[in-house]
Amino acid sequence: MVDDGQEQPKRVFGPKNPAVSEEELATIMAEENAKYNPTTGIPYSEAEGMIPSGFTPGPFPKGLEKFFGSSEGVTGYKIETRTDKNGKPYSQLSVATSPTSSQTYGAAFTQGADGEYSLVSAAVGSDEGSGDEDGSDFAGGGIYTASDGKKFNDPDTFAMYQANLDEKKANRKSAYDLLYSEFKQYGLDALITPLKSLIEDGASPSEFTIKLRETDAYKKRFAANAQRIAKGLRALSEAEYIELEDQYQDVMRRYGLPENYYTRGDLGRQEGFEKFLSGDVSPVELEDRIQTAQKRVINSNPEVLASLKAFYPDITNSDILAYTLDPKNAIEQIKRKVTAAEIGGAAMQAGLQTGLPRAEELAAAGVTKDVAQQGFGTIAGGLQRGSQLASIYGENPYTQTTAEKEVFGLAGKTEAEKERKKLTGLEKATFSGQTGLTSGALARDRAGAY
Repeated sequence: MVDDGQEQPKRVFGPKNPAVSEEELATIMAEENAKYNPTTGIPYSEAEGMIPSGFTPGPFPKGLEKFFGSSEGVTGYKIETRTDKNGKPYSQLSVATSPTSSQTYGAAFTQGADGEYSLVSAAVGSDEGSGDEDGSDFAGGGIYTASDGKKFNDPDTFAMYQANLDEKKANRKSAYDLLYSEFKQYGLDALITPLKSLIEDGASPSEFTIKLRETDAYKKRFAANAQRIAKGLRALSEAEYIELEDQYQDVMRRYGLPENYYTRGDLGRQEGFEKFLSGDVSPVELEDRIQTAQKRVINSNPEVLASLKAFYPDITNSDILAYTLDPKNAIEQIKRKVTAAEIGGAAMQAGLQTGLPRAEELAAAGVTKDVAQQGFGTIAGGLQRGSQLASIYGENPYTQTTAEKEVFGLAGKTEAEKERKKLTGLEKATFSGQTGLTSGALARDRAGAY
């Protein structure tokens, strides 16, 4: 600006002066503020008497803050170049906070040609590379390395940080001990032991879960999950898996099954349940299977078991319960076989015989055990007399199959009924009285009313 002797107007910064933008104003204000010590409020240029001799007023270079922290509260600084015992130059930083208070950081650093600062290890009064027990990299102090690898130049800060790390590690050890105790109650302590270091090192829950599921012990304990995945089913969570095991065991206990069906082995594993877990068998289905085996076969009359083994030779072992509990044998298929066996057993009880195709046909027609027992009792009461009358009067043979059509309401029921009534009519015409076909079982309808 040219001084022409005239008083120049003061320059006003701000929105009212369009010559200066708000961005420029912010920059100017920041530069002005940087000239003042934030602690004392006194310009650094006027702080000569407020710092020890030899110190430069103002904060130390920002490039050193990454090593020594913020320069807030610092009234002056001094960087001294030294040489270690091996002849290598290095620098040290001293800072002042009052005219009589200053401290020198032990950390050694250098400044590269690009202006960047970096920490170095300096052999000060000892062999290079030796380290103090407190974690510093050399005998003169300087760089302090915490157990997690983080480095510090201030011993007090280092000590506080390391103490915090030690406390966290102690807490994680306590967490491990608690987790181990809980898992041991379920016989799962072997799952936790290999992961002790992972827990104590503070692994995240997701990392811990991944590592846990990769262990051989885990794969063995929850073996059914691999089979489920192979079948296109989803893997069960650990909680779901154990809960299903408990429910299976509860069902088996209530029905009095031997303990060998749910014995716990290594890791608390119940191998007998893995076929249920991998087969997606619910506790309700398991109970249905046990009821089918116990109530309808094992605790039923012996003719049912005999018919079951005669009809289905693939049931070769004597343990019908094991066959019924095997998930590879569909429960509905098992029930159809048992129903057919019950029908065959009912026929045997009545002194009759029936084959597998006929028993399955009757089962498909809705004939139950109770209906079969009553129906075959009726048929047995009149079959012999009906057969005799057919032979006497030269009619078509009156057979068990004929009687079954009428009694159990099968296809051909109407014709079978006409045939029976024709025989009774012939006998009435001959003897003008009651006959075996009208006074006995053959006078009732289906399953008791033939």
